[in-house]
Amino acid sequence: MDSLFNTAILAVFIPTFFFVAITPGMCMTLSMTLGMTIGVRRAMWMMFGELLGVGLVATLSMVGVAAALLKYPSLFSAFKILGGSYLIYLGVQMWRSRGRMAVQEQEGSQASVTRLSLALQGFVTAVANPKGWAFMVVLLPPFLSPTLPLMPQVFSLTALVVMLEFTGLMIYALGGRSLAHLLGECSNVELMNRIAGTLMIGVGFWLWLS
Repeated sequence: MDSLFNTAILAVFIPTFFFVAITPGMCMTLSMTLGMTIGVRRAMWMMFGELLGVGLVATLSMVGVAAALLKYPSLFSAFKILGGSYLIYLGVQMWRSRGRMAVQEQEGSQASVTRLSLALQGFVTAVANPKGWAFMVVLLPPFLSPTLPLMPQVFSLTALVVMLEFTGLMIYALGGRSLAHLLGECSNVELMNRIAGTLMIGVGFWLWLS
């Protein structure tokens, strides 16, 4: 009975979380930007760090963070303000064609971005993403069954979250890379930077106002 019930729940969880994962936000915008600037293959180092962060957020949300954030609303508000501010900062740097994610006119400058810095950037972005915490806190706990052992459920749901998140990251990175080729044909590096920067600033303000 529990097995059948969990199967039915997962049939709802998978499409629901996938829809959440592919909505524009800090991590997806970062993936698209790196797909545009340094290519999908190198952007996967950022994805590795981001997926570690997402897995950590998902696990903590299911074992107790949800209760803490609901008990202290000001903490959640702080996450939103900090996350939005960070994203707006990155967007401004893109507009000014500065920072590690800005598109440079000389391809050789891209080599200065190390794999470790990309992974750390992905991890920090995931952990500092208030949208990610909000969705994990709201979505994951209801899918846990009180009649089954906790940790196997946490492991299974976290694995699903990571797989769905990776799918979303790849969609954005591949789309960003395609856009880079399109704009590159027009030699419009400045426009590429400003498109990505505008997206980041827009999501940042959305986090402030939501």
